[in-house]
Amino acid sequence: MKRFSVFVVAMVLMTAFAIAQKGTFSINAPLGYTFKERVQFDASYADVSDAFQYGVGLEYFASKAQSFELSYQRVDVDFPLYGPLGAKLSDGSGSVNYILLGGNSYFGKSYDAKTQPFFGGGLGVGILEGGGESATKFAWNIKTGVKFNTGKAVSFKLNAYLQSVISTFGYDYWNTWYGPVAVPDYATLLQFGLGGAICLDFPKKK
Repeated sequence: MKRFSVFVVAMVLMTAFAIAQKGTFSINAPLGYTFKERVQFDASYADVSDAFQYGVGLEYFASKAQSFELSYQRVDVDFPLYGPLGAKLSDGSGSVNYILLGGNSYFGKSYDAKTQPFFGGGLGVGILEGGGESATKFAWNIKTGVKFNTGKAVSFKLNAYLQSVISTFGYDYWNTWYGPVAVPDYATLLQFGLGGAICLDFPKKK
């Protein structure tokens, strides 16, 4: 509930900003399929299942070639934990939530073309939920694809994406001239997926 409240506040502020400007903006409904990934720890690992991903986003076009985007996306997954010899230690299920602020660059000879290749990315937070608990960590994504303009209010996107949540989970100790030094250990969830979006485009203010 907390993550959703934060996103709603951010969405309202960005919507107010977009409406007040002279550029165009778009409300996007992304949907994708995120593939299975393994997260490696020191002496164990977790297999994060493949699953459908969904969300909502607001994209403000400062020009026909550049946009800013605020997005929330969620993927519900299973993540059983395995020991170093492959024995299952526990079952688990929960969700990975991304709240990201970034932008997109659109390419082509004509920015009024029916198809526009694009590349984009974002930075923000990943909220990991499971077992009645949650943790908020640093997250990022990159994506590339094509936008299909219909000449009407609704357009479509197809894209591939790579997204990641990075978290500390303990410490390693290094022996130095000054004695043992604790260095944080990091675990990275790196998810690849294919998807697209339905985009509701609003025209430029006169």
